[in-house]
Amino acid sequence: MPPLSPSPSSLPSPSTRESVVAVLRAAGCVFAEDEAELILAAARTPEELAAMVDRRVTGLPLELVVGWAEFRGLRIAVEPGVFVPRRRTEFLVEQALAQVPDASVVVDLCCGSGAVGVALATALGHVQLHAADIDPAAVRCARRNVGAVGGRVHEGDLFAALPGHLRGRVDILAANVPYVPTGEVGLLPTEARDHEPLVALDGGADGLDVLRRVAAEAPRWLAPGGCLLVETSERQTDAAVEAFTKSGLTVRLTASEELYANVVIGVRP
Repeated sequence: MPPLSPSPSSLPSPSTRESVVAVLRAAGCVFAEDEAELILAAARTPEELAAMVDRRVTGLPLELVVGWAEFRGLRIAVEPGVFVPRRRTEFLVEQALAQVPDASVVVDLCCGSGAVGVALATALGHVQLHAADIDPAAVRCARRNVGAVGGRVHEGDLFAALPGHLRGRVDILAANVPYVPTGEVGLLPTEARDHEPLVALDGGADGLDVLRRVAAEAPRWLAPGGCLLVETSERQTDAAVEAFTKSGLTVRLTASEELYANVVIGVRP
């Protein structure tokens, strides 16, 4: 969302639900009542409450204000400088579970907060979960979430971060890669541009640089019948399918009109 207004200094200090709602509404928050409930529940002191409301009014995403994001019914810890999981990505999780409902080895690549891996591990039960990201801030945040479900988080560039013993054993490889074309990053909502890392957003000239790298190497890591799942935009699906096909994966597309989500699924024969 764009920076909220007026400035915090021109607004009364909030101390009750009604005053918090009033401040948020005056600043332009569309869902002021819902946001007020979350902020009030997170604040431990009146001073912390005032500070949290000020941060929200200046445009900090609500998830970063309260310190968590809801994803598939779970509370995922998020921190400043870390990509906030989107609700549309829940569709990728659903497709992974439908494709390999008995998965025992799961990898969350480009994991950010680790939301996808945690959701998969929670649904599947006893799995070996590994997550990886190149961004140290994301790795630090993911360790809070992934560690809570018994998983491990690795820092590094895509597959180079993963333990070698996973090669040829991965049942679900979920890669929520960046897919915004470089020239369109500036068109993203302010909350994303100003508060999320560029490495989690910028996918190169046509948005598919990282996707192509993942698709090219994925078959070496997938178990027979294992699948790679990547989220992309509708206009990128043809090029994404081509990249999956070149790597020898059996490809299909799925989409959710409700969530505006498009997922490319590649299965190792």
